[in-house]
Amino acid sequence: MQFLYPTFLFALASLAIPIIIHLFYFRRFKKVYFTNVRFLKEVKEEKSARSKLRNLLVLAMRLLALAFLVFAFAQPFIPRDEEVKAGAKAVSIFVDNSFSMNALSQDVPLLEKAKERAREIVRAYAVDDQFQILTNDFEGRHQRLIGKEEALLLIDEIKPTPAVKEMSKVILRQQQTLQTATTENRATYLISDFQKNVSDFKQYTDTTLSVNLVPLQAVQERNVSIDTAWFEAPVQLVGQTNRLLVKVHNWTNEPVENIRLAIRYEGQNKPVGTLNIPARSSVTDTVSITVLRTGWHEAELSVTDYPVQFDDQYFFAFFVPENILALAINEAQPNRFLEAAFSGTGYFKMTNATSRSLDYSQFSKYQLIVLNNLNVVSSGLAFELANYVRNGGNLLVFPGRNSDLNSYKSFLQAFPANELLPFEAQERIVGTVNTDEFIFRDVFENKSTNLRLPVTKGNFKFSAFTNRNEEQLLTYRDGTPFLSKYRSSQGRLYVCAAPLDEAYSNLMQNGEVFIPMVYKMAISGGAEERIAYTIGRDEVLTANHFGVSAELVYKLKGTKGEFIPEQRTTGTKVQLGINGQVQDAGVFDLFLNQDTVLHRYAFNFDRKESDLAFYNTDELGTLSTGKVNVIDINEAALLTASIEERSQGVVLWRWCLILVLLFLALETLLLRFWKT
Repeated sequence: MQFLYPTFLFALASLAIPIIIHLFYFRRFKKVYFTNVRFLKEVKEEKSARSKLRNLLVLAMRLLALAFLVFAFAQPFIPRDEEVKAGAKAVSIFVDNSFSMNALSQDVPLLEKAKERAREIVRAYAVDDQFQILTNDFEGRHQRLIGKEEALLLIDEIKPTPAVKEMSKVILRQQQTLQTATTENRATYLISDFQKNVSDFKQYTDTTLSVNLVPLQAVQERNVSIDTAWFEAPVQLVGQTNRLLVKVHNWTNEPVENIRLAIRYEGQNKPVGTLNIPARSSVTDTVSITVLRTGWHEAELSVTDYPVQFDDQYFFAFFVPENILALAINEAQPNRFLEAAFSGTGYFKMTNATSRSLDYSQFSKYQLIVLNNLNVVSSGLAFELANYVRNGGNLLVFPGRNSDLNSYKSFLQAFPANELLPFEAQERIVGTVNTDEFIFRDVFENKSTNLRLPVTKGNFKFSAFTNRNEEQLLTYRDGTPFLSKYRSSQGRLYVCAAPLDEAYSNLMQNGEVFIPMVYKMAISGGAEERIAYTIGRDEVLTANHFGVSAELVYKLKGTKGEFIPEQRTTGTKVQLGINGQVQDAGVFDLFLNQDTVLHRYAFNFDRKESDLAFYNTDELGTLSTGKVNVIDINEAALLTASIEERSQGVVLWRWCLILVLLFLALETLLLRFWKT
């Protein structure tokens, strides 16, 4: 046994006081008349013996009561494995308030049980101790040490949140706050269900801070979620059937059947079908969306799944442009086949220009730029085209027959792409089409030997650098490339080996290849617009700047109100920072005035919480190292006593007070009922 405050034991010297009082206690005797002195002597001896025994017992009770009162102030304890420290303490308590904590623990949600555990931890410490109450929100008011009463109030205010934090980040935030404490006696507590995908304790290496894990276990539930969705084509077209791919995940260890998938679009709810998903697997289904108008669209996918429902909806928004714009930069005259291809539909519009009369500032509005038989690519044009592609543009290059190879070398190295080699006047036939790539995917319903492929009477060859990431779309029968694709940042570069000239190639006359090729190049926008964002991630939204002043105030509006995001204007773009202001899934409109929607963003809850795989107490014990401890108590047990034992050993001062009261009660009984 040890004492938390051993200096109080000096007060045991006060035991001399009742002893002195006992020794100097003199009774006043009364005169009693007896006819026979012999009888008086017998009575006196008998009473004296009884009085002496009673007084000794009373003295013993007083000494024991006073001694144990001193012991109570010295706070005796039986030490546990950890060293018990005296003085004020700084305690950080993390309460997991993510969506998984809405699961039931017997008859109440886990979050309510976690809040009660947090209260028990606070009550286990002294009034002068300091506390930090931390949640997944990482709010500013949770980044400081507070008193006991204020800590209890903060615990009462905790509510579920879509935010999810890894445990390593939580412990780091706790360490940062505890470093502001004046005491070295510090401890942290984490109350959570400890999902496996966020419980990264192996990254915690600090052995100076005591970390205590308080696991809570829910009734095991199944969960099916919509992970993500994306359009097959980067650009959606009016009057066309646009294919949306939807990934649905089964997170449980048993297969699920007849999961109904539906979509709400243009005010109508439409069933898509039912899905059967194997255990711990996902399936990808296709939803066909027919677009009947241009402008902004919003939709919501949903599955029928109970009881975990935060990930059963997936919101997305997309924009359908009024026209797909293309620019042809010609060496001389426009190409009549290229003009005919884009004039065949009112949806595509082409503008022709020569290399000597270009407005570089207008490049960004075109979805496709075609270099038509340029012999020389000037350094200025090469620089602007490289920027255009990096920012998401599509560039199709048909080199001229008499091209300056040096200028093309400098131009293509910026992407980088394979360089042009000298022109060869030799007839070649295209033999292979890459139908796995987006440009030619789903173009040919029945590819057969009857498909007419381009024939060239002369072409450039290309260098074969392996680090240029070339993707061949059309190849000659000898395996050399005819049409190649290169990715450059957000955009794409397409380079053809032959000029766009009837004298050297019949590609333009091959409608089943040429028409879908230029159309899909135009809609394969490299800077693909995201259809959805994730709540809780520090993402920057981008939109076109719709004014000349940088002082314009943009606002975002959802179903539950509007707010002003952080905004920074750079040229023709404005970047928006959310900074945790979006807390509900749904679609938000960007506007300067209420009547005009400038952009539309969809937000969904983070799917980290979808995987209902948790660490149990035994598994946490194997994960924890150093000063990471697991507090395993049953549902009905109070955490306060367990915390006191861990932080103070087996506390005995309460027993000391009970014994003090017991000895005082015995003293009272002796004085009242033992008559002398």
